[in-house]
Amino acid sequence: MQDAPEKNETADEDRVDLHSLSRGQLLALMEELGQPKFRAKQVEEWVWEKNAQSFDDMTNLPKALRATLAEHCTLGGTTEVARQVSEDGSRKYLLRFPDGVAVECVGMPSGPKLAVCVSSQAGCPMGCAFCATGASGFNRNLTTGEIYEQVMHVRDDFGSRVTSVVLMGQGEPFANYDAALDAMRKLNSPDGAGIGARHITVSTCGIIPMIKKFSREPEQFTLAVSLHSAVQRTRNILMPGVKKYSLIHLYEVMGEYVDKTGRRPTYEYALIKGVNDSDDELGALCDFCRDNLAHVNIIKLNDVKNSPFKPASDARAGEFVRALNQVGVEATIRNSRGADIDAACGQLRQNVLGR
Repeated sequence: MQDAPEKNETADEDRVDLHSLSRGQLLALMEELGQPKFRAKQVEEWVWEKNAQSFDDMTNLPKALRATLAEHCTLGGTTEVARQVSEDGSRKYLLRFPDGVAVECVGMPSGPKLAVCVSSQAGCPMGCAFCATGASGFNRNLTTGEIYEQVMHVRDDFGSRVTSVVLMGQGEPFANYDAALDAMRKLNSPDGAGIGARHITVSTCGIIPMIKKFSREPEQFTLAVSLHSAVQRTRNILMPGVKKYSLIHLYEVMGEYVDKTGRRPTYEYALIKGVNDSDDELGALCDFCRDNLAHVNIIKLNDVKNSPFKPASDARAGEFVRALNQVGVEATIRNSRGADIDAACGQLRQNVLGR
């Protein structure tokens, strides 16, 4: 009897997650099982559009086929470890995948709209000094299905269509480029979540080769760059993971991105008291963004327990916005959501799992 759990565990590992199969692979599977081709389309609808949690849910498939699929395949699967609800209606989730890895995602309602922020990696290898996720280290990349499933979990919990998605949670999406892009395409697809490409945003610390690659993709996805300082020395301290990509080269590649795509990128700037909120830092930011097609999001830093970094004042944030506007740069203060819960990426995971 002691050997039974090990046998079941091995059997689970041998089964294939249907999220990992391409259309061609699914067609091949149906042919192997002696099924007509249209079954592949039906399975895809259950997996991607309806987010089926059990093969028994697939009521338009023959029972024998459902049983065979259950024997050889899985539907991925997430377990909700923790869930927090903010006074503003935002909900933050800690989800665990079958191998025990846990990540965070957030649902942010605004009237009839529902925005979702998802993670692209479990942990993060970039080591940003002010980030709770970076303090926990890096575990592994997420698969296309695992990124997508976060959106579906939030959708089903709210019982509402998701209207926008940001890959701005745990991890660096461009360090997991193929899976992140595949997930974005599936979220955009009418055979998936059906979200408009311009309402899907990927946020990077500034990995220059991947920004160049992203500029050549055909979809109208939106790009955000975590800048946080336009002074090289300060940025190196705050974001050591992208130290090798200088601000000069980032400035150049972002110019190329705008010229190639015609799309307006966003620069994220978390305002940190005594670190990147000085007049010199403001002047450098204005110089970096001046005469460029860009939007600057001034972010009030989340106050993370045991972190030496503290948010700058609201008044100082307003001064940054006014100064940027005066040199012709579109800038706003990002509306902070979930301030009464573990708002910063990685906080909920740390508090629940202790890492």
